[in-house]
Amino acid sequence: MRAFITGIGGFAGSHLAEFLLENTDWEIAGLVHRSAENVAHIQDKIHLVQGNLGNYQEVEGILAQIRPDFIFHLAASAFVPDAWKNPWEVFENNVRGQLNMLQAVVKLKLEPRILVVGSNEEYGAVKEEDLPVREDAPLRPNNPYGVSKVAQDFLGLQFHLSHGLHIVRVRPFNHTGPRQRPDFVIPAFARQLAEAEAGLRPPVIKVGNLFPKRDFTDVRDVVRAYYLAITKGKPGEVYNIGSGKAYSIKELLEMLLQMSRIEVRVEQDQALMRPSDVPVSLCDYSKIRRDTGWEPSIPIRKTLEDVLDYWREKVKEVK
Repeated sequence: MRAFITGIGGFAGSHLAEFLLENTDWEIAGLVHRSAENVAHIQDKIHLVQGNLGNYQEVEGILAQIRPDFIFHLAASAFVPDAWKNPWEVFENNVRGQLNMLQAVVKLKLEPRILVVGSNEEYGAVKEEDLPVREDAPLRPNNPYGVSKVAQDFLGLQFHLSHGLHIVRVRPFNHTGPRQRPDFVIPAFARQLAEAEAGLRPPVIKVGNLFPKRDFTDVRDVVRAYYLAITKGKPGEVYNIGSGKAYSIKELLEMLLQMSRIEVRVEQDQALMRPSDVPVSLCDYSKIRRDTGWEPSIPIRKTLEDVLDYWREKVKEVK
């Protein structure tokens, strides 16, 4: 069996490649558009293809060559502030790439199982009385990134309904872990702490809004959910992926500060505040548990420890 991961060089994509190597006997191929640094340690075990999902001819050529049995479509712009700055660029990138991939599958008459990755941002601001969020909740995205993920989500559904493709959609809630970009909140805190411990910056942590509560899952649990969704999930269905627990950003920061080797001061930075913040995000993952048996297994403290240790190692490389 052959798996193809778009965005294999990204945060979740690299963890998914590791999971598949450790838990299947599949051949693993992946599309890289920019850096392959995240998969450098396994590049001799996988087949990397340079390409641009925005170019249909390239996409068709790559799929004609690989002819995958499984496609994990992870490639996308995933940082919400980027979508506020360049809404059309993010929307076009996220939607065009997936549309090209699905059209190529149809034209080539391939029959892979396909995983389309949406986001909890599709739900927007959900009232606390309507939490935890189930898959049948209304989609009310309140930022441009969320709109792009709704489009990806429904493109997946449309190609299942109109072309009979075996497509399973997922809506992961916040996830974090080693190798996540430092402009996301947990690695942003961890990098600042690691740099302060190493004497590379003053012992001050710059923060945005600490009051929102988020449902965080370890990325290694999330990619296991991706595997179970594509192998055991029902085609045409959509599944939430999350921990079922909400922590305030302040609580997560305090856990990280407890792990710090030095005393640090916390300062709010207005530049880190977002135009709209959902007060509470909480996932109901009972549907994926029922259909695939998936449950999160890695405690949040373990995740935070691993992220902080990752950045401590990265800081050593800089020094």
